[in-house]
Amino acid sequence: MRVIDQIVNEIQGVIEKFDESSLDDVMSYLSKDRRIFVDGEGRSGFQARSFAMRLMHIGYQPYVMGETVTPSLKEKDVFVAISGSGKTKNTVSNAEAAKKLGLTVIGVTSKLDSPLAQLSDAVILVPGVTKGDKSGKSIQLLSSLFDQAVHIVLDDLCLRLSRRDHVSNEQAAANHINVE
Repeated sequence: MRVIDQIVNEIQGVIEKFDESSLDDVMSYLSKDRRIFVDGEGRSGFQARSFAMRLMHIGYQPYVMGETVTPSLKEKDVFVAISGSGKTKNTVSNAEAAKKLGLTVIGVTSKLDSPLAQLSDAVILVPGVTKGDKSGKSIQLLSSLFDQAVHIVLDDLCLRLSRRDHVSNEQAAANHINVE
C-alpha cells in the first residue's frame, strides 16, 4: 500500500471515531457579535491560524494569540485553544487566563482527561495520535495525525457555521484577500 493511502486511512479512522455532536455544542457559543481568539503552539498553532482565516472568510472576528495586532480579551469573547496533549504549557496558561477574564473557552484536544479539556466550557475531542502518545499508533511522525484531523474537523465546523448563517461560497470568497 502506498504511504499516502496509509495516511488517508489513518485520517479516515480518526474521523470515524469523531463525535460530531460536539460541534453542535461549540456552535452555540459562536456568533458574529463575539470575537474569537485562537491559540496553539507549533502545528496546533498552524491549525489555529487556518481556522481563524476561514472564520474571517465567513464573517467572524477572529484573532490569533501572540500576533502584534491582537487586541485585549473581554468577557463576551470566545477563546479556542488547540493542544493535542491538552497539556501544552503556553496554550493551557492562556486558556486559564482567558477563563479568569470570563471568556468562554473551547478546547480542541485528543485527551478528555487533560488540563485543557477540564477547564473548557466545550471540548472538541479529536482522537488522533499526538507526539509522545503511547496509547495509539500511527505511521506518521509526532502529532501529524492529530493535526490533519483537526484541520478537517475545524473546516467541518466552519462549513456548519456558514450554512447556519447563510454565507455562500461567493460571500466567503469576497472576504478573501484580493491583493496577492
